[in-house]
Amino acid sequence: MRNLPKAGFGAAIALFLADQLSKWAVTRPLGIDSLGDAQTITSFFDLRFVPNIGISLGLLPADGHLTRWALVLLTGAISVGVAIWMTREKNRADQIALGFVLGGAVGNILDRIRLGYVVDFADLHIGEWRPFLVFNVADAAITVGVLVLLVRALLVREKPPVENSHA
Repeated sequence: MRNLPKAGFGAAIALFLADQLSKWAVTRPLGIDSLGDAQTITSFFDLRFVPNIGISLGLLPADGHLTRWALVLLTGAISVGVAIWMTREKNRADQIALGFVLGGAVGNILDRIRLGYVVDFADLHIGEWRPFLVFNVADAAITVGVLVLLVRALLVREKPPVENSHA
């Protein structure tokens, strides 16, 4: 059996744990666990509870039992695909980026299974202007992982192996 990408799976586990720990800290010890609950941290960052029943950008709202479980199955299948891709990927940086995507996806899937929604809480803003939707560690990990994969695919060219020309 081929060696598993330890760095990729390590990143996935670390991101999953960071995501779940941050959601627990916000909703339990800090008590920010109901729609409208918020706590100002800095002039540009608040902790604000937002239950997200959809996927990214609130698309595909899963507001019923059937759609909730369909979304769990869809995102679970995508996660399996990402894990398989990671085991076949030779580049370590890409393995780690895929680990970010996998860890974030599994964190959000667990929320949806346990709660019926994903806990979002990070609210970056400039005054009243909010350039981002409220998000969580899993969302940030998925975004960073996808951006790294895109940048590497579009801008980074791997050098081909040098052939030994001793004849």
